[in-house]
Amino acid sequence: MPPEADEVDRIVEAWVAQRPDLDFSPLGVLSRVDRLSRHLDRARRDAFRRSDLEPWEWDVLSALRRAGEPFQLSPKQLLQQTLVSSGTMTNRIDRLVGRRLVKRESDPGDGRSVLVTITEEGRTRVDAAITRLVDAEALLLSALSRPDRERLAALLRKLSIGFDG
Repeated sequence: MPPEADEVDRIVEAWVAQRPDLDFSPLGVLSRVDRLSRHLDRARRDAFRRSDLEPWEWDVLSALRRAGEPFQLSPKQLLQQTLVSSGTMTNRIDRLVGRRLVKRESDPGDGRSVLVTITEEGRTRVDAAITRLVDAEALLLSALSRPDRERLAALLRKLSIGFDG
């Protein structure tokens, strides 16, 4: 076992003792990814909660904020970015309109269509949430140097490309 062993090392070591016929190297990687994902999920939920946002609200508002001025997208564009059904998106937009975090506006290019625009309140909340999120995620990665972070990001990108297509 390495000098600085973690819980995954102990789990893998126990499995190797019980099933030496198997290659447990995938567990060494993906069990750590799973455990880190849980820490990340908690940090994200806390950042969103402190900005009075639900994770689904963050998904929609952050898509609008990333769009840049005038911070608006069509419902179809929001669907593509958030990977939810049309009915779910309609419900989410309705709820965000009710909270005054977004508004619906007629599309000047197509009078039959609408655009969803983030309000000042929505923008204030999403900006606060992203600041908290970046700070929390930096803390999660604080044990790694910048070059280590860049190497890890490159490896994870290489791994995820096959799933994102």
